[in-house]
Amino acid sequence: MRSKRMTVADLRAVKGQRVLSMLYVETLEEAAAASAAGVDVLSIIAPIWTPEMREAAGDCFVQVGLLYGELVTADDYLRAGFAAQKVGGDAYYCAGSLSIIRKMTDEGLPVVGHAGLIPSRATWTGGFKAVGKTHDSAVQLWRDLQALEAAGAVAVELEVVPATLGAELSRRTGLVTFGMGAGSGTDAQYLFAEDVLGCTRGHRPRHAKTYRNFRAEYDRLQAERIAAFREFVADVQSGNYPAPQHDVPMDPETLEAVLATIGA
Repeated sequence: MRSKRMTVADLRAVKGQRVLSMLYVETLEEAAAASAAGVDVLSIIAPIWTPEMREAAGDCFVQVGLLYGELVTADDYLRAGFAAQKVGGDAYYCAGSLSIIRKMTDEGLPVVGHAGLIPSRATWTGGFKAVGKTHDSAVQLWRDLQALEAAGAVAVELEVVPATLGAELSRRTGLVTFGMGAGSGTDAQYLFAEDVLGCTRGHRPRHAKTYRNFRAEYDRLQAERIAAFREFVADVQSGNYPAPQHDVPMDPETLEAVLATIGA
């Protein structure tokens, strides 16, 4: 284990002391760049959580996302959690029920829950929009956090809630709050790398902030890719490829002898 990597105890100790930076990454290059840049926490989904990703993530604390819907039973989640732990995960995102979270934490797996806008359950809260803007929904959100904490979760993704509410909830709960669109008062600020890098097409969430325009570069590279392929096709059709410098030479006398052996 790398000496600088945060533990769950370290994560809890910095709650209220400093704001953590957190990114959702999908490639080795993104993980390595996040580590080099000093990002505190990474979120990486289980299907791409490999020893190579652990190495690329360096000293970052990694929350491994266990996929809701693909995993169903508590046993599914336990097996997936221990498999992710074996690779070097530090905590495990679970959008499953409280009973599943409780079973995972009973076995010593650090669990990150989810509250607020939960994409897989958005239909119950009115779709992809902010949660907690009314009295009743805000109180229910607080109860959700209490329930997650009672189930043994160590942290929670707090997604798309009013900033003032996010700050008050973070101050009151023992959970480490990974805020995505939940204001500056949460324990971590969580964004997707694709939004940070400007890769997103179409709708971009209100809370997303873009620091580079990778999409324009990707579009330029795709245009160059198509142009190069067209030139290759044209060369093949015109006979310009392969040229003599691309061919493997053969001594003419050897070729004559071969032809004499194999016949016309």
